[in-house]
Amino acid sequence: MQLGTYIKDLLYRYECVIIPGFGAFLTQNHSARIDSASHTFYPPGKTISFNRQLQTNDGILANYVASSENCSYELALQKIRNFTGTISLELSEGKTVTFKNIGDFFLNEEKTVQFAPINAENFSTASFGLTSFVSQATERSVEVEKQEKAIVELYQEKKKTAYPFVRYAAIGLLAITLAGFGGLKLYESQVEKHNFAEKQKADALIENKIQEATFLIDNPLPALTIGVAKETGKYHIVAGAFRIEANAQKKIKQLAHRGFSARLIGKNRYGLHQVVYSSHTDRLEALRALRSIKNTQNKDAWLLVQKLDQ
Repeated sequence: MQLGTYIKDLLYRYECVIIPGFGAFLTQNHSARIDSASHTFYPPGKTISFNRQLQTNDGILANYVASSENCSYELALQKIRNFTGTISLELSEGKTVTFKNIGDFFLNEEKTVQFAPINAENFSTASFGLTSFVSQATERSVEVEKQEKAIVELYQEKKKTAYPFVRYAAIGLLAITLAGFGGLKLYESQVEKHNFAEKQKADALIENKIQEATFLIDNPLPALTIGVAKETGKYHIVAGAFRIEANAQKKIKQLAHRGFSARLIGKNRYGLHQVVYSSHTDRLEALRALRSIKNTQNKDAWLLVQKLDQ
């Protein structure tokens, strides 16, 4: 499976693409820049980095693989697990794993996964078709700069002495403009006063009509009280965490159709929207429900112990 190709496609659309159980590619926009040493102009683009801590499945990559390979979501997730297992084995053997046009993975001396971006691809759609180019530096002689300075000084001197009548004409034009503007503001003020007075009359008339109206209800309906059970507890069975809230809502609808009381419990410390199958007050009950979900629904489901603000 060409997982690198799928990840490259998604990096054009999303700022975070998570490989479940392995880590996440992150992109950050940067503006156009100039390398003064090489006189090279670079268009706006995206800087790619990798975060090993973001491993929780958000569904983006699995859904895209399922759509591209025309298979089920569960099968796509299994393919991703097989791929991550393969690259983890290659890294443990000291090999370098390359994602084409994205970057290289390798282990350092402390056996920690390192990522080196290639930066051969511009993942910014706003810069599509733009490439870097080199511009030769413009050399200006001292003599040319002196001539330009002399011309500017001569122009400023003539501007002070020549055609003084232009200055007086501008002053006269400004005075006429201000006079016309003052008359216009006086007319607008009178119109506003008239409109305000008419509005007060209309408001008073409407108020009188409202005070004259009397509403009587002979047989009022009895008050209806509806009790809604609110799911509480600090033991939560997590179905997934999503960077985009719309994807989290979609997951909730899918789980609701399967009969689960799925809901959002807020964001985690990485800013991802967490969706849970259910919440429980009893730990043993939560563990039994988790075991059942792992066996029948989702092997990646896990138990979160956290007291939520009600």
